[in-house]
Amino acid sequence: MARANHPIRYPLLAISLFLLVLALWAGLTRLGLDASWLQSRLVLGHGPFMVCGFLGTLISLERSVALGRWWAYIPPVFSGAGSLWLAARLTGAAPVFLIVLGSAGLVVLFAHIVIRQPALFTATMGLGAGAWLAGNLFWLGGVAIPRMVHWWIGFLVLTIVGERLELNRFLSPSRYVRILFAAALALFLVGLIGSSVVPLDGNRMAGLGMVGFALWLARYDIARTTIRREGLPRFIAVSLIAGYVWLGIGGLIWLFATLLEKAGSPVYLVYDASLHSIFLGFVFSMIFAHAPIVFPAVTGRPLTFRRSFYAHVLLLQLSLAARVAGDLAGSLPVYRWAGAANVAAVLLFFCNTLHGVLAGRRAEKASLAHMAQAPK
Repeated sequence: MARANHPIRYPLLAISLFLLVLALWAGLTRLGLDASWLQSRLVLGHGPFMVCGFLGTLISLERSVALGRWWAYIPPVFSGAGSLWLAARLTGAAPVFLIVLGSAGLVVLFAHIVIRQPALFTATMGLGAGAWLAGNLFWLGGVAIPRMVHWWIGFLVLTIVGERLELNRFLSPSRYVRILFAAALALFLVGLIGSSVVPLDGNRMAGLGMVGFALWLARYDIARTTIRREGLPRFIAVSLIAGYVWLGIGGLIWLFATLLEKAGSPVYLVYDASLHSIFLGFVFSMIFAHAPIVFPAVTGRPLTFRRSFYAHVLLLQLSLAARVAGDLAGSLPVYRWAGAANVAAVLLFFCNTLHGVLAGRRAEKASLAHMAQAPK
């Protein structure tokens, strides 16, 4: 029995947003800013809160709402609960085990989806769920996050490019276009697996796969067409294309990381540039693009597009460009203050989204009032 409007989606959405706030909080501390009022012990949770707590729970919730079955909400419940427990303790295997169960549940969801709708795009997103599970299993086994973070990146990259492939099926891509996508997918998957065995070579292969995805999306994604339209379609297209550029930049950094380090860029700042090009530049550009569509679908509340939405997109792009440039130049002050501006961009996104929700509610009430006053 379908239950697309299951009320549990509201607390799950609230949990994912709370964990995003914790991730931003921990991120500010990780930047080394003078913020003594922050709980510095949360700094180690920055990545897990962002990837598993916020993004993992949100992506699982989106799939749950789309499936419309009560059991489909089990994965985000596990990932959200595990992440909250992690925030309370930050130690021990029990919260990580819950997150593992959440990612395993998402794999089951996608297995159900692939069986019902076998296609390249569903398989790609299913592989993304598998990458999240693989990374979480390594984490549960005691592998340090920098040694398994490529699996988390695989989760997000494969989920997003799979979604874009799904939307682009309406353009009826040719067999040649699908083969190009499959080639980038194969490179990326081989690179992910290789990164756990021979990290340098594996990262280069995965980086090449990300560059392949970025070029494919830049050439064949529907955003190339919708950017010519006005209003929300153009905003979505601008955000998407910006994200594709950052995916390509992240892939290039992975591909040439050793050369950058030999040229004098500090290892940990090259690592920061590679991660945030993808997690912030690619993933959050996708979130900015899809929020006006996904938020009403998940909450059932209207959201009105406003031109002010461009402000958080622009702030993210400029601040992230400064951060990556500062990373590669070895400048800690630029790294810190550009990172703080990254946080400001996400907070501005929240403010603009809330403004859009309030505007949507006003428009909805005005429409209902007009209908009530219309002659019958």
